[in-house]
Amino acid sequence: MIEQLTAQLKREEGEVKKHGRHVAYEDHLGYLTIGIGRLIDRRRGGGLSDEEAEHLLSNDIETVQFALQTRLPWFGTLSSARKAALINMAFQLGVSGLMTFKKSLTHMEAGNYAWAAKEFLNSRWAKQTPARAKRVTRQIETGDWQ
Repeated sequence: MIEQLTAQLKREEGEVKKHGRHVAYEDHLGYLTIGIGRLIDRRRGGGLSDEEAEHLLSNDIETVQFALQTRLPWFGTLSSARKAALINMAFQLGVSGLMTFKKSLTHMEAGNYAWAAKEFLNSRWAKQTPARAKRVTRQIETGDWQ
């Protein structure tokens, strides 16, 4: 039954994708929806449960970690706190955005964490989100979780 119902709901509800990824869209009544008929519009009580949000977060962490391992061959040599700091930044900036910090990443690769932190702090990112930037760069510099 589940297979047939799944196929039926995919047909009836539809889905909207862009570049192979599900994107939010307005349903025929104008309510924000995602995936296959998943109401997320808060005007109609939509949203995610805590468990669903945690599941999405876990998937996103894995995706970002894999991307960083692929783009930064030395990523695996970092302590867990320093890996997490880069994942944290990639969540905010995107992996491509993080890759623009060439000097900082070069310092990290060389183990010059204080210089890397200093370079990260000398950025528009740090000016836009100073509290987060200070926590993340302290974690990079010290290797201690913040």
